[in-house]
Amino acid sequence: MKLIIRYTLLLAALFALQAPAAMAQDASSSSVVKRNSPRDRDAAADKTGVTQRMQAFYEEEPVSDSELQWMRVMYRQLDLTKDANGALYFPDEHIEGQDNLFRIILNLVAAGQLDGYEYLDGREMFTDPYKVNVADMFDRFHILYTQAKGSTEKHPKYEIDPSDVPSTEVLSYYIIEKWEFDKRSNRMRTRIEAICPVLHRSGDFGGEAVKYPMFWVKYDDLRPYLSTQNIFVDDDNNLATCTYDDFFQLGLYDGEIYKTRNLKNKSLMQMHQTPEELKHAQDSIQHRLDTFEEKLWVPSLADLRARREAREEAEALAAAAADSTSVDKPAPRSARSSRAVKSKRGSKDSSSASKPVKASKPKSSKPKSTSSSAARSVRNRKR
Repeated sequence: MKLIIRYTLLLAALFALQAPAAMAQDASSSSVVKRNSPRDRDAAADKTGVTQRMQAFYEEEPVSDSELQWMRVMYRQLDLTKDANGALYFPDEHIEGQDNLFRIILNLVAAGQLDGYEYLDGREMFTDPYKVNVADMFDRFHILYTQAKGSTEKHPKYEIDPSDVPSTEVLSYYIIEKWEFDKRSNRMRTRIEAICPVLHRSGDFGGEAVKYPMFWVKYDDLRPYLSTQNIFVDDDNNLATCTYDDFFQLGLYDGEIYKTRNLKNKSLMQMHQTPEELKHAQDSIQHRLDTFEEKLWVPSLADLRARREAREEAEALAAAAADSTSVDKPAPRSARSSRAVKSKRGSKDSSSASKPVKASKPKSSKPKSTSSSAARSVRNRKR
């Protein structure tokens, strides 16, 4: 019995001595697995310098419909020929360390770092079944490409020579813009959901250019890459003070509304035939978006006073403008003729008034007889 107790105590002592060593070994192995050196983190970054940590920083959780009080989806067209949108087009050629927006998007899609989705004209679905086949898309738009290193059948990668990128033909973009009112924070916010580059190409015999929407890319997936490209947006300041992401987040672009999400999936041009009606509808929609948040709150006395003063000032300016136009506007022909006749009559009257008027002699009045009897004539008196 004593031998058994001694043997048990010896095993316990041996186990107590081996346990700290095993725990230290496990801790060292776990520390090696969990820690990443700066060199490993730099190696994990892609060519654009976007790491997984940067991508996680810009990722946003999808907003539930239960958290929203109101939402409106707008489709805008960004015309790159406008000065406000010139930062998205230039430089049209590749410069060391500087690319325009389309080159960034196309290179990311070709390298498999960014997913593109089919353009469905109002029925956009950003899911796996609607992802574009990159090779087919390049063939459809006649873009030359080659297989990149590390390309596989399951994960294809392509390379495009900078001279083969049709950046000069992408003269506009379509964007999906969401206006949301969050009832948790009680504020209005604008989010860009997706961007679509649009090619403008003429036929073999010239003529007006035809628009070819290429594909959609989700802005949340593109945002980490846009935050690394600095641009300048003002001709008076050639210093690159903001990024592509700042350009979109601050709403520095100028885009007209060409469609709103509706049940019939019709564009504004289909619902409004004439250019005047189309312009009026676009201005009306934009005005409702800008003033939606203001109508949710009861204005203060200072706001009411400021609105009244602004209205009175506008009415005074309108009245002054109406008076100036009435003075400068020539009178109609009939009015001019009547004025001429009146002026002639007035001149005649003035000339006649200038001539001396002869004084009329007062007529002598004979005294009336005071008798009531009738006066006899001289002829009867001689008889």
